[in-house]
Amino acid sequence: MIDLIADVGESFGAYTMGRDSDILDSLTSANVACGFHAGDPMTMEKTVAACRDRGVQIGAHPGFRDLVGFGRRAIEMSADEVRTDVLYQLGALDAFVRAIGAELAHVTPHGRLGNLVVTEPGYATAVLDAVVAFDPGLVVVAQEGELTRQAGERGVPTARMGMVDRGYNDDGTLVSRRLPGAVLHDPAVIAERAVRMVSDGVVTSVNGVEVPVSCDTLLLHGDNEASVTAARLVRSALEQAGVEVAPLVDVLRAG
Repeated sequence: MIDLIADVGESFGAYTMGRDSDILDSLTSANVACGFHAGDPMTMEKTVAACRDRGVQIGAHPGFRDLVGFGRRAIEMSADEVRTDVLYQLGALDAFVRAIGAELAHVTPHGRLGNLVVTEPGYATAVLDAVVAFDPGLVVVAQEGELTRQAGERGVPTARMGMVDRGYNDDGTLVSRRLPGAVLHDPAVIAERAVRMVSDGVVTSVNGVEVPVSCDTLLLHGDNEASVTAARLVRSALEQAGVEVAPLVDVLRAG
């Protein structure tokens, strides 16, 4: 059993990013941008409503305050600044979620922040402090690392995320987007990787090394042209391989 998740709501004003209405049809969960790296009030409202209408679990996707860099640049911040920025974004998205009669289910840090919480204890602690202050029942979704470790120690529910369309280094970290092989675009290759990650618990690194991965959810990026085709193919390939695609809450309950 596996959850399928993608980052959505990443448009801003007159600028459109991704094909949310199409990709949501293949998902069971979604990470919704909260206005710092992308997203604006109207986009947030429309996105959470689209998730609710399709029965897609809604999660917050907080990131660095970096619209120009799409949240993919490192920003020098104190722990308190990281904590309060994340808390602010959780509250902003939750307002729209509550207004449509839905519930916020999980939180997934975005971009550079999402990378840092895997390897840097201070960033992981700051994000986790914000989650605990807001709602310790929210599921923390991240690659296995510092954030998932600390969340487990503090009794906060966690889910391990695998990246089916991103390149992996030999140590299990993601290849920098500045380097070749960082993003995969072939839907067939992405679908094959998804099945292997779930069925065999491995992913092949950019150097050909078999890297062990443990996943409760698989992330598809919605910011490239192949994303919708890849999402449909991934779901079909998983189901043909005997894998049940289900919302994250059901995956975690099944253990």
